[in-house]
Amino acid sequence: MSSKASILAAIKGLNMKEKPLPEIPVFDVAPNLVEAYTLALNSNKGTVLTKKELEVLITESSFQKIYSSSPTFNQFTNCELPQHPSDFADLDLAIIEGQFASAENAAIWLDDSNLDLRAIPFITAHLVIVIKKENIVGNMHEAYERIGSTNSGFGVFIAGPSKTADIEQSLVIGAHGAMSLKVVIL
Repeated sequence: MSSKASILAAIKGLNMKEKPLPEIPVFDVAPNLVEAYTLALNSNKGTVLTKKELEVLITESSFQKIYSSSPTFNQFTNCELPQHPSDFADLDLAIIEGQFASAENAAIWLDDSNLDLRAIPFITAHLVIVIKKENIVGNMHEAYERIGSTNSGFGVFIAGPSKTADIEQSLVIGAHGAMSLKVVIL
């Protein structure tokens, strides 16, 4: 008998009773999801802006290269989508749409359906994500239910600008990706 077969036979011989899966408790959800989301995002060093505030920020800024895949803000795009991510190494501002967000921790779900190029949220200097108010859920349990069994090949939660405290335990914003995250809730 092979070692694999002997191990499997020993496991089958244990005759253990099947145990039920643990019950997942119902978690409290904030009554005002937009307010809870805003507080969580502020804690993550991000900012919620109105549509008008973003428009003013863009028109008064010195952003040289702007790309938007959001239909709400596509008038600000001043460059074409490149074939290779490295051609966006000098991207100043990216505006993309999120599918849904968790008020619990400000995480926004993005997958291939939101991204023309997977590297955009990580390669841009500043990131804006547009989310619809009705797509804010209370917590990550609800968020994972929304993802369900869909398989897009790529998905990521983004909950703030890039941060690290690895270097001498000092918080550095923008070390590995976007230096700022602004969220517009429509």
